[in-house]
Formats: sequence, structure tokens, C-alpha cells
Amino acid sequence: MTNRPPSEPESSQKTALGFDEFIAILVAFATIGAILFWSLSRRDSSWNLNGLVSPSPTPSRSVQPNQVLPFPTPKVEPNAAPNNVLPSSPPEAVVEPNTPAFPTSSRTVLPSAQVISTQSPQPQTTVSSSTGLKSSALPLVTPAKQKSIIPPPIAFNDVPNNFWGRRFIDVLSSRGILKGFPDYSFRPNQPVNRAEFAAILQKAFEQDPSKTAIAFQDIPAKFWATSAIDQAISTGFLKGYPKKTFKPQQNITRVQVLVALVSGLNLKAPTSQNQILSVYKDAKNIPTYATSKIAAATANGLVVNYPNPQILAPNKAATRAELAAMIHQALVKRGKLEGISSQNIVRRGSPSQASGSVSPKFPPIPRQNLKSLSQR
Repeated sequence: MTNRPPSEPESSQKTALGFDEFIAILVAFATIGAILFWSLSRRDSSWNLNGLVSPSPTPSRSVQPNQVLPFPTPKVEPNAAPNNVLPSSPPEAVVEPNTPAFPTSSRTVLPSAQVISTQSPQPQTTVSSSTGLKSSALPLVTPAKQKSIIPPPIAFNDVPNNFWGRRFIDVLSSRGILKGFPDYSFRPNQPVNRAEFAAILQKAFEQDPSKTAIAFQDIPAKFWATSAIDQAISTGFLKGYPKKTFKPQQNITRVQVLVALVSGLNLKAPTSQNQILSVYKDAKNIPTYATSKIAAATANGLVVNYPNPQILAPNKAATRAELAAMIHQALVKRGKLEGISSQNIVRRGSPSQASGSVSPKFPPIPRQNLKSLSQR
């Protein structure tokens, strides 16, 4: 006879809830209710349960020593125009329109607020945090008289301050009419040839050619002063020699310089030529073809003689300093430059007037100095 295992008791369909389990469930519901009640009562505080449930919580900002926190968003009154605020820019104040529709007293000006203007640029406005009053910065004032664009003269190392032609040289060098040499020298006593004189005339007067150029036989095709010579010929300052020659390397004399300036400026010959030329002790040395031109140059203040105003020395080669003085006087006559007071400028009148009218700022040179200068 086979032994059978004892039959298992059948499980009950309903199990009764024990006392301990009932207490645990009750405590759990009470805890959840207390947490919900506490979170709802602390809703206005900065710490709430919404931050725990949010999928992308905003990290709290830690203030660093050199970090500047952004400005708080200013509150704009309802009557402010919202179209003046840029949507993507930091919080900024709204600018009132320049119309009397909104009075100034009805607005609250926020300190540290940036102002956006849709009109033309206005002076910068600063706001006082204590009084709330606006104070406009002074606008930039443009001077009515513009500063001179003429650069200072070149400080040539061989033109001392007491040199007789220093002021004439300074005026022309500052305007680029006369230039020095690479060693910062001017060489005031160096003669000037006809090609160099044509180049100086071109820079000084800047006239447009009025006649056709002459093809001189002694000027190469690529000569450095070809354009200056053509301009000097076409404007009437210079003339050529027979057989279509110009002689560009020939030194130009003082009388030729004065004749060229009178011809180029179209100065008329005065009627009393002999009286005017009597101011020169060496008037007999003036060539016959140039007497009327020299009289016109003297009457118009173009003649500058050093050291003695009564000595013209017409056939002497003109130096760079003498040429600077005569070119300066020609530009004064044309109204391009202001006159300079100098005892070496020959004035129209008698010999006594020519040598005796001296500006008080420039006393006459003693005779012993004149002799020593003439012997150099």
C-alpha cells in the first residue's frame, strides 16, 4: 500500500489585513499629506517642489568676485511705447518721443538703464541715481576757423636764424615750392640754372599751358625738367634762344629772373622808368632790352638786393636765396602770400627812400658787417 503525501491546505482567497500593515499605510499617507501641505504653504519662497520636478532646472548662479550681475528688468509704465525696446537686447529703458504728447514728469527714470534712440545721435545723457535728474554732456564743438594745413618750414642746417633770406626760404619751403638736398642743406649761395628755375616756376604758380610746346634741340626726350620747361615757355615766363635751343644747364642771371617774373605776371612798364631806375647805383649795367622790365619789377616790389639795396648786380648769377626772395615777392604781388617786412626789398622812390625806409623790427646792418659779408 503506497503512502501518499499529506494534502496541502488550500490557500485562502482573502487574507485579512493585519494591524501592523494598516498602521504603516496610515503613516505613509500622513507623511505624503504633510509634505504636500508644507510645499503648498511655502509656495512664495525661493525653494519649492516645482524645481525638483522640472525637467531642465536652472542652475543657481554663484557670484564671483569679478563677476558683474546683470541689471534687473526695469518696470515700464503702460504709457511707454513698447516698439522702442529691442527684444534681444538687455533690459533697457524706453526713450520718450520728442513731442509734447507725454509730459516728462509722468515717467520714472531708472538708474543704470541704457537708452536706445531711433533718431539722430544726441549728446550722451547721464542719470543721477540720487535725484533722478538728467544731465546732458556737452556736445563736441567744431571750431569755426580751420587749422592751417601748411606744415612747418624745413630746418636747414646751413640757413642760420639771422640769415637775411631766412624768412623767404621758410615760407617757400613750407609750401613745397623750394626743397633742400638729402643732407638737410639748402645751399642758399648756390647758383640756379635755367632748368631748375623752370621747375621752381612750375611749383610756384601752377598755371595751365596756353601755347604749344617747343621741341628744343638741346633738351633730351626724357629730360627731368621737360614738362616744367614746356609750361614756363607756354605761360610766358621764359623764352628760348635762336636755333630752337633753351640752354637748360646755363646759370640764370638776376636780370633774367626779374624779366621772367614781370613777363609771366603781365606787369605793365611804368611811365617814369628813368626815375625809378635811378635808385640803383649800377643802373648803367642793366641790359637795354630789360630796362622797362626792371622798372616794372622795381615799381611792383619784386626786386630784393642784398647786402645793399642800391646795388642791383643785374648780370650776376642768381643764388637760391635771391631766387627765393624774388619768387616770394611775385607771389605776394599775385595775392598768394602775405608780405614780409625786409630792408632788402627795393621800394619805389628816390634812392634815399629805397635805402632809408627800414622796419623798426629789423634794424640796419652796420657797415663793418656789410663789408665783411661782401668779402665772403
